[in-house]
Amino acid sequence: MSDATSIDGAWDRRRWLVLGVIALAQLMVVLDLTVMNVALPSAQRALGFTTVDRQWVVTAYTLAFGSLLLPGGRLADLLGRKVTFLTGLAGFALVSAVGGASVNFAMLVPSALSLLTTTFTAPKDRGRAFAVYGAIAGAGGAIGLLLGGALTEYLSWRWTLYVNLLFAAVAFTGGLLLLQRQPSPVKPRLDIPGVLLVSGAVFCLVYGFSNAATHSWHAPSTWGFLAAGAALLAAFAWWMSRAAHPLLPPRVVLDRNRGGAYLSMFIASAGLFGIFLFLTYYLQQTLGYSPLVTGVAFLPISAALILAANLSTIVLMPRFGPRPLVALGMLAAAGGVAWLAQLGPHTAYAAGVLGPIILAGVGVGLVIAPVINTGTFGVAPQDAGVASATVTVGQQLGASVGTSLLNTIFASAVASYLAAHLAAARLIGRPALTGLALAHGYDTAFWWTAGIFAAGAVTAGALLRPGPLRPASTPPPARDGVRTPQAETSQEQVQ
Repeated sequence: MSDATSIDGAWDRRRWLVLGVIALAQLMVVLDLTVMNVALPSAQRALGFTTVDRQWVVTAYTLAFGSLLLPGGRLADLLGRKVTFLTGLAGFALVSAVGGASVNFAMLVPSALSLLTTTFTAPKDRGRAFAVYGAIAGAGGAIGLLLGGALTEYLSWRWTLYVNLLFAAVAFTGGLLLLQRQPSPVKPRLDIPGVLLVSGAVFCLVYGFSNAATHSWHAPSTWGFLAAGAALLAAFAWWMSRAAHPLLPPRVVLDRNRGGAYLSMFIASAGLFGIFLFLTYYLQQTLGYSPLVTGVAFLPISAALILAANLSTIVLMPRFGPRPLVALGMLAAAGGVAWLAQLGPHTAYAAGVLGPIILAGVGVGLVIAPVINTGTFGVAPQDAGVASATVTVGQQLGASVGTSLLNTIFASAVASYLAAHLAAARLIGRPALTGLALAHGYDTAFWWTAGIFAAGAVTAGALLRPGPLRPASTPPPARDGVRTPQAETSQEQVQ
């Protein structure tokens, strides 16, 4: 065996270990978004906050997180992905110890995804790597609900925050030992005006949607923040076309496939986290499940999502491309959630929950992994960080906006039902009426969630190109087994 063959074999084994480190970091990220969901009823009872206010537990730290994702991705391009990855892990672990949320968290995710993008470039290996990453991105949420249930039931809801220390320690050690420095050949300056504009836009949009549940849609604090967010977003788009070193280069988002992937991720995340939030409360408050049993009840959606993610990325994507998979997945998820909208106060899990969540899991699995792959396909190495951050912006912003918007719709539906049926309380009792009102609220929220997924199917069909993802041209042959930079760049371009 030649030395070159030995080196290639060692690197091949090493990069799959790198995938394990990246996957663990992604699991920690998704766990953190949902591990508190199943603990929310316990935390709500312990701390005494209202049903309207509970959304802030889910969206509070994502205000800072979502606002700083794009700067974090560009920092990965500027400072190197290993440095930002390890810094994000260390910072997030530190603040998790005191139950907070870290601005360094926003440096972790785009660094992880951009490491994956630049480590796996061969189409076959890329498909397998993104299948693992995509499965964790979607199914990790259900795993977080199971872990959150166990921690809440046997320890305390506070341990849903402390558990991040273990994941961060393992991922940090693996990253320190396995990751290699990947300095960018291009050193653009950080676009400070762009950072301020996009951070302000995301903050205002998420805050505005969240504020609607407390102060209604007509309150100046709601529409004022939404209008400010839209204006800042428009200003950001204008600035990106004129900045010398734009935070988000237009070439990244103006590609039709990547733009469609980012929007599809936003829509799918809004729907998925709506399922997690309302089904958690239905299982615990209506059916009386414990936190641990609630977590177990979500395992079928996790299994279905993992299976669909691997099948779509490894087998179907190379043959059909993302367009039919994402559109079909959105429709399947819409069907599953519409099925959930038939739940009543006494619907059993096997009869009314199991089938819908399996169907929804298959649908989301057909969406998540392909759009992550598509959203980072064809970018130049110096744009890998910001392209990866844009995928995650879609995921986090979708989760935040979806949670706050759907929770507002749920609260309004419950209040309207109670106001319209006050007379029935004398006949059936206040607890029974409350149960009916909650069931009406869940059904209303699920119908809206189904509509979100249906809109995602239309978006994917309209924006994503038909056919498999292909490079623009065949790269020139390697010389002496070494690929030239031109060859790598050529392989990364898309039509």
